[in-house]
Amino acid sequence: MKLYNLIPAVLLCLGLSAEAQQQKYKLYREPHRPQLHFSQKANWMNDPNGMVFFNNTYHLFYQYYPDSMVWGPMHWGHATSKDLVHWDHEPVALYPDSLGYIFSGSVVADVNNSSGFGKAGKTALVAIFTHHDPKGDASGRIDYQNQSIAFSLDEGKTWTKYEGNPVLKNPGIRDFRDPKVSWYEPQQKWIMTLATQDRISFYSSKDLKQWTKESEFGKENGAHGGVWECPDLFPLDDNGRDVWVLLVSINPGGPNEGSATQYFIGDFDGTKFSSNQTTTKWLDYGPDDYAGVTWSNTGKRKIFLGWMGNWLYATRVPTYPWRSAMTIPRELSLRKIGTEYYVASKPIENYNLFAEPPFIAESFSTTKFNLTDKVKKLKGPARLSMASDQIKTFSIVLSNSKGEKVVIGYDQQANQYYIDRSEAGIHDFYNGFTKKSVAPRIAQGNDTYLTLFIDNASVELFADNGLTVMTGIFFPNDDFTNIQIEAPEALKIKSLKFNRLQDIW
Repeated sequence: MKLYNLIPAVLLCLGLSAEAQQQKYKLYREPHRPQLHFSQKANWMNDPNGMVFFNNTYHLFYQYYPDSMVWGPMHWGHATSKDLVHWDHEPVALYPDSLGYIFSGSVVADVNNSSGFGKAGKTALVAIFTHHDPKGDASGRIDYQNQSIAFSLDEGKTWTKYEGNPVLKNPGIRDFRDPKVSWYEPQQKWIMTLATQDRISFYSSKDLKQWTKESEFGKENGAHGGVWECPDLFPLDDNGRDVWVLLVSINPGGPNEGSATQYFIGDFDGTKFSSNQTTTKWLDYGPDDYAGVTWSNTGKRKIFLGWMGNWLYATRVPTYPWRSAMTIPRELSLRKIGTEYYVASKPIENYNLFAEPPFIAESFSTTKFNLTDKVKKLKGPARLSMASDQIKTFSIVLSNSKGEKVVIGYDQQANQYYIDRSEAGIHDFYNGFTKKSVAPRIAQGNDTYLTLFIDNASVELFADNGLTVMTGIFFPNDDFTNIQIEAPEALKIKSLKFNRLQDIW
């Protein structure tokens, strides 16, 4: 009997009525179910894949195992959205086949029909993904991952796998996966950014079928505490000039243990990516943002989405009947501090359309400010923004009637932001879950700007206009319904704004 069939029977033995069971596990109203973030209906999900914007619709594909709540033979799940906030579930897009499981990859809109897959004026969406051969893996071979393609002529509803798969065969590298493909306009060719064990390899193609290796990057760059995965290469604008960014996820080896995504700032000439960056930079310092990439076909705008999980404990978190969710979509931009470029992440503005009227307080000093006394209803997804013209130690405490809490704040002495979930509820599924996560303050000056996106079982911190970002999940035994700001000495707050956000389901 599968776990998700067993749990209702266990509840019945504990004396819960069928009606109580149904209420407890009502779809999208289960304990810890995100109300602000995308999650699949049931079972296992990890990396976002194949994200593409086409005909005014955002497509999200994702690593999915429809038969269990733990990782297994990978499929591509599929969801669509008009606003990046509300999502419609679509049928499974890609299934495992004789060449293997369907691992991570990307989707492009082949508007010039370079592949020849387009028919009768219909633009083909082309998926480029890793075929992972489990038999080859089990037998000890190292060439069990290859790159394949499929195409859709009905906007992602149905897919046809290319009869010539794989289109890029493994040259003898154990980790050879996660192709992120984009169009390089100056040379009229496709560029594939591919994770190849401890570095990134770049390939080019004119037709998405035949690929030529161009260069490598990263063997001596960045963090190498684990395997490199899920790369993404794209330009960001700096006053009319393209500055290139390379995202690389790494597992383990993150700044707060386990999974995380680093980035490199540099140049790309259509053949080679180069970077003079000497320090490791992280897109999100928290423990629970991994394998994120950007939507394709969005022009200059770059919108990022990550998997809200960590491989240290992702298969053991206490949720039912699903496991995992995605972060909120974030718009990426360049910021310059001195002579250094950084990538800033800010929540997409679409959430403003679904925010309830705010509570606002301005120009006050406090050592303890209880928002619970000011706002009638705190339960459910919310956004809290705070601005101060001081750099002082403070904390924002989310708590419940059981005495459980998660603390988000800034430590002036250490010059670090942090998320402390040591008393946030259930944590026995992983010994290190209660460890405090920290992140450096990158901004300069005497102002502090902080935005929190709060959901039933997660918080996302955007500090100093997105220069420092942290994501953390937690599992309280009851919803957090209290919010309090605390400081060891009087903290001057220029403005405080709190919005309840509408549930997305």
